[in-house]
Amino acid sequence: MKRRTLLAGAALALIKTAAGQVVQTLAPGDPTKTPGPPPSTLGTRSGFEQPRLIASDTSSRTPLQSLMGIITPSDLHFQRHHGGVPTIDPFKYELLIHGMVERPTVFTLRDLRRFPSVSRICFLECSGNFRSGKPNMTAQEICGLTSQAEWTGVLLSTLLREVGVHPSATWFLAEGSDAAVMTRSIPLHKGWDDAMIAYGQNGEALRPEQGYPARLLLPGWEGNTNVKWIRRIEVSDGPFMTREETAKYTYAIGGGKFRQFSFEMDARSIITFPSYPQQIDKGWVEIQGLAWSGRGRIGRVEVSTDAGRQWAPAQLHGPVLPKAHTRFSYLWQWDGRPTEIMCRATDETGYRQPTLSGLAAARGGHTDGYHLNPITAWEIRRDGQVFFKPEKWK
Repeated sequence: MKRRTLLAGAALALIKTAAGQVVQTLAPGDPTKTPGPPPSTLGTRSGFEQPRLIASDTSSRTPLQSLMGIITPSDLHFQRHHGGVPTIDPFKYELLIHGMVERPTVFTLRDLRRFPSVSRICFLECSGNFRSGKPNMTAQEICGLTSQAEWTGVLLSTLLREVGVHPSATWFLAEGSDAAVMTRSIPLHKGWDDAMIAYGQNGEALRPEQGYPARLLLPGWEGNTNVKWIRRIEVSDGPFMTREETAKYTYAIGGGKFRQFSFEMDARSIITFPSYPQQIDKGWVEIQGLAWSGRGRIGRVEVSTDAGRQWAPAQLHGPVLPKAHTRFSYLWQWDGRPTEIMCRATDETGYRQPTLSGLAAARGGHTDGYHLNPITAWEIRRDGQVFFKPEKWK
């Protein structure tokens, strides 16, 4: 009797896998019959919920189709590294600001936290955030190199006033502490505008993968400019033409021309439900998704349920913040016939998300992998299965 009671009441068990990893397994039972675990020193997800990043050698992608609301949990924030994740002692951390300044200064983490702090919600997105090629791709695989958090830190403008920037200065160099010594040239006006040195994320210290103990945050600008593990800022009167902004983040646009210093991320959206590998039933379906723009607020999102022939406005869910992911939804009655669904975003500047063919035409036939924000379509088959509709882009 005792053995049967224990088995019936067990809701959670721990087992050790062949790899030596301890994982939770779930067993059926009545949770009202047996007390659960006591309070712990660190909260955990339910064993029924197991969202995961998709990792490669250089990046990990956020499961957009699994998220709720607009904040990405810190452990599911996308990752992009150029030289791996460094381990930095916060008690030894230093940020040097020098160059065309009156008072070159080294700031410790304690110094940074003594300045007035600010918090803001904004997204980050890798400039290479687009994949295509096969129908069985999730939203995570297509454009999972974007995430959103509440960031806390000190405005860079506060530090610039502290060191006394020369009037003729126009740029600054941001340098990281990773093995790649990631460096980017940034126009100084962004430093005076909304740039931050962030040390907090979603109510806690930055995660190591996101730049612990401090990173540069440039709301709305391509991810690689938001230098993590920042250790040095050099103020100057021109760009530095570093390796990362010449060999990597410069690309052809046709006619012998190249696009460089393309900082802002353009308006974009994607339907996260229904999407692959989900399946829907005939009847009412609430289409859901995310939209964002590095140039400001999302003005509107439109949804098409007939392969782009007609478009209808979607509902934007508040808060609609500048340079932030915005939730949208559209109530659709599916009649059971095969079709394609898609969405397109327009931001407050009037810029509207393009088709892939339109984007390629605007760039002289060149789509080299950076700043691709095309309308994305999902194919709904007769049985309700959902598949991505890939387009050629190289």
